[in-house]
Amino acid sequence: MDLPFIAVPSYEAPAPGAASGAASDTASPGAASPDSAPLDPPEPWPSQVPTEAESSDGPARGAFVRRANTAVLGALAGYAEEPGVTDLFVNGDAGLWIDRGRGAERVRDWDRDEAEVRELAVRLVAVGGRHIDEATPCVDVRLGDGIRVHAVLPPVSSTGTLLSVRLPHADGFTLAELERAGMFAEPGAAAGQTPAAETRIGARLRRAVHARENLLVTGAAGCGKTTLLAALLAEAAPGERIVTIEDVAELRIRHPHVVGLEARQANLEGAGRLGLDSLLREALRMRPDRLVVGECRGSEIRELLAALNTGHDGGAGTLHANSLADVPARLEALGSLARMSAEAVARQTVSAIGLVLHLEQHGGVRRLAALGRFVLDDRGRLLVVDDGEDEATA
Repeated sequence: MDLPFIAVPSYEAPAPGAASGAASDTASPGAASPDSAPLDPPEPWPSQVPTEAESSDGPARGAFVRRANTAVLGALAGYAEEPGVTDLFVNGDAGLWIDRGRGAERVRDWDRDEAEVRELAVRLVAVGGRHIDEATPCVDVRLGDGIRVHAVLPPVSSTGTLLSVRLPHADGFTLAELERAGMFAEPGAAAGQTPAAETRIGARLRRAVHARENLLVTGAAGCGKTTLLAALLAEAAPGERIVTIEDVAELRIRHPHVVGLEARQANLEGAGRLGLDSLLREALRMRPDRLVVGECRGSEIRELLAALNTGHDGGAGTLHANSLADVPARLEALGSLARMSAEAVARQTVSAIGLVLHLEQHGGVRRLAALGRFVLDDRGRLLVVDDGEDEATA
């Protein structure tokens, strides 16, 4: 029997005074005491502040500058406010690393012991409306309007309490802004230029959205899958209803009619869990014009393929894969979790997915590396080929 749908609103910080006794790590870098500042609810989202990497026409090539309210991050807030920061990593008492788009760099003035890092992890997870302890040592949460925090406690982590923080752009990016930023450029293309190839790719992506092709965005973690997917969905007609389903809500879509469902972990008694597979079934009853699964990572691939094969055009999802050629194997692996044969996955995928967009990140530069589509080989197995080509991608 299917789990009933329970509407769980996105987490909002309590009103001022609701938790007046709560304390937090200080937000300024280099501060010595973790209890010197209260964990206040975030202020309203500030407007984006242009930097040298941006202009009035959008971000410059290769620049993915973001401005998000980081007050909820406590001792990490000051570091998260630095221009260009995309990720923060705390590795127990070993230190803090920051990624400004050039790879992780160690912060020399960060000094927190294991107990302080663990306390920070517990507080951040609690702010996100979830819990972390020895029974549930690995937790993913969303803070505010999209800051994603992943925490792992010992003994699952053999190197102390781990925190991974993903910082979103305050307003997201449009497809045109990503195009100007160089996401569709060839490696080594000169900055400030928009080659004809980029224009063709941008036009191809817009045609895919307007023609309601089902899209699959693939790539490694942190390569910009969610950013690109949100920009593509923003191109949908304003009269369309977009329903998103995510494990942790990250999609920030500039569209007037977007509703989102977010998975929920079980409570301390082990009850109340709502997974992506259950939410996907509920979303189908909400009359979506476009059905979006933020990331396919398990047996929900069965429900998604079934939905996209029954008239729900214009849908989309993301998938972790190292290369375009690896996508069929990843889909087969997920299908096996749903007890689907490789042949069943292949037939349904070819029918359901119209275009595959594979992203890569090299030297801090995120770009669209390849466009592909699915076909069947002579044995009925799944292959991916270059979009418009007849040869299988190597």
